[in-house]
Amino acid sequence: MRPSLLDPLFAPITALAGVGAKVAALIARVLPLDLGEREARAADLIFVLPNSVIDRRNRPGIANAIDGSIVTLDLTIDRHQPPPRGNRSVPYRIHAHDDTDDIVLTFFHAHAAWLEKQLPEGEQVVVSGRIEWFNGRPTMVHPDHIALAGEAENLPLVEPVYPLTAGLSPKVLRRAIGQALGRVPALPEWQDGAFMRGRSFAAFNAALQRVHNPESPLDADPDSAAWRRLAYDEFLAGQVSLALVRAKVRRLSGRPLAGDGRIIEKLLAALPYRLTGSQETALAEILSDLAEPERMLRLLQGDVGSGKTVVALLAMARAVEAGGQAALMAPTEILARQHFSTIAPLAERAGLRVAVLTGREKGRERAQVLEGLADGSIHIVMGTHALFQESVAFRNLVLAIVDEQHRFGVHQRLAMTAKGDAPDMLVMTATPIPRTLVLTAFGDMDVSKLTEKPAGRQPIRTVTLPLERLDELVGRIRDAVADGQKIYWICPLVEESEEIKLMAAEDRFASLKPVFDDRIGLVHGRMKGAEKDEAVRAFKEGETRVLVATTVIEVGVDVPDATIMVIEHAERFGLAQLHQLRGRVGRGTKPSSCVLLYKDPLGETAKRRLSVMRETEDGFVIAEEDLKLRGEGELLGTRQSGSPGFQVARIEVHADMLEAARDDARLILSRDPDLQSDRGEAVRLLLYLFGRDDAVRLLRAG
Repeated sequence: MRPSLLDPLFAPITALAGVGAKVAALIARVLPLDLGEREARAADLIFVLPNSVIDRRNRPGIANAIDGSIVTLDLTIDRHQPPPRGNRSVPYRIHAHDDTDDIVLTFFHAHAAWLEKQLPEGEQVVVSGRIEWFNGRPTMVHPDHIALAGEAENLPLVEPVYPLTAGLSPKVLRRAIGQALGRVPALPEWQDGAFMRGRSFAAFNAALQRVHNPESPLDADPDSAAWRRLAYDEFLAGQVSLALVRAKVRRLSGRPLAGDGRIIEKLLAALPYRLTGSQETALAEILSDLAEPERMLRLLQGDVGSGKTVVALLAMARAVEAGGQAALMAPTEILARQHFSTIAPLAERAGLRVAVLTGREKGRERAQVLEGLADGSIHIVMGTHALFQESVAFRNLVLAIVDEQHRFGVHQRLAMTAKGDAPDMLVMTATPIPRTLVLTAFGDMDVSKLTEKPAGRQPIRTVTLPLERLDELVGRIRDAVADGQKIYWICPLVEESEEIKLMAAEDRFASLKPVFDDRIGLVHGRMKGAEKDEAVRAFKEGETRVLVATTVIEVGVDVPDATIMVIEHAERFGLAQLHQLRGRVGRGTKPSSCVLLYKDPLGETAKRRLSVMRETEDGFVIAEEDLKLRGEGELLGTRQSGSPGFQVARIEVHADMLEAARDDARLILSRDPDLQSDRGEAVRLLLYLFGRDDAVRLLRAG
């Protein structure tokens, strides 16, 4: 049960004054986390932190105010000049002065009665806003703040600026955040006293107030002591919850998986190449984990095309040698089927029975797969999250492999492990993750890295080209097609809207169709599964030579003889995604190239991104650069589903505190594994505050 102390913070935001359903929906858009199905709560609002401040402490007097600057002025109101009757296009003007000069305050579509009440003639007032000079005369249009001199202490001199969305006014959001802050109760301290003193950390509530009500711009800087305190709280909540999940996973004791190596040998003999050194090392680490009685929990990081799938297959072979079954779960149907088409021919040569299970298998076909899993005649299954629906039962699932981990939440990982008698767990990702992010996403998971490309793989030449030279590019592509090459042409997410995203791919397809006729295909997210398969199949078989696609092909479409990758509007993609897309070519023995088409003018970040892509093919270097350029939220793909998209912490600023949070979490749980002590009870409150209640449920479930 959630402690009743936190109830005021767990009320829906519609319980706040001035927040109806419409405003709540707008506020939900600016929250720094994905709500999933649940509605926004007051607790979510306290972590909407300012992204900048307006400093209103500048009081130069009218005559000394610089054009375009934000100033606060102490004025005497001289006279009101309403517009002529019936002419709303003329503004309402108010003349005022201070000791240095005169000024006109200008209001469009104003309510005269309201202005007369706010700014009475002859009164002393304080106004704050942007001053502008026209022909040597100062004016202020719609001041941001107005107060009578006697009430001026209520003016925010350093005003936080929050992220906004269309239709949501700063005032409404600020008022809602203020009310949410008023609901924060006095909380017991969960941080270690000496640690806090060493870092000048204030109490949680005081730190929140300081960031939301800054006395100087420094207070609302992510590097301030107040913000760092809150970031550390979030890291600690994350690390404690990961440690609890891990303890739970470990507590479900595994069993040693030993095998005689005969299936692995058959598979190695069936491979058309030898394993690379790093594949051999990773496989040895995995097999050694499987041989232990504790459950394996290992992360396999491999750059695009480094051969993770083969390592996964060999690990699954060991599971079968030990008399069990293995499952490989992928985030999309395309990727699940891709794994199936890579693995099935090899596995069958070693006498293994392999199946695929996604939402698309229906009727008899599905029933046969379910039966084979239940009676153990299917050794290995690939699939999407359809694998852990209620209806799927395994005879003896001993190894679960999750691909592209960051697209699955902790819940889904636990659901998968609940399918067997505590199966060993291998998590794979083709997004090279910097060390700091491995910590945030996986706590202290063991990590294996694949750092080499399989033998025979060619380097990929990367060039950048402005969109103005599109015709020239199309000409070169026509020559490449005549020469028998295969080309991917990727179109971007133009806006958040699916509609517009499709437009890009469909328009490009339509404009290239006259050039390539029936040798061009199209694949995008809105097509039915069978249509996508057909488009990919035709490209694979060489019936089409150019495949126009949205980023659905980012992971998992494997066409070894594709040699050219065109990415349109490359400036709109993050580095990790550009790198993933580029990795779809250069998989065969022919030299390959990647063309990054961009639209001028480029911003600094986009310039840097494109030059990093030209300079290196090393995914780990690219991931570190990406982290510097845009923070962790997007680097792990989506910000949702249990990926560590932080609310408060900014990895690029606060990463130095991650190791400390991990060590602190270990220490807390080693002394108090059930969080029963005073500090343990306080840590439970922390877990609730940062939405880590799953971890508290794990405690109760034991």
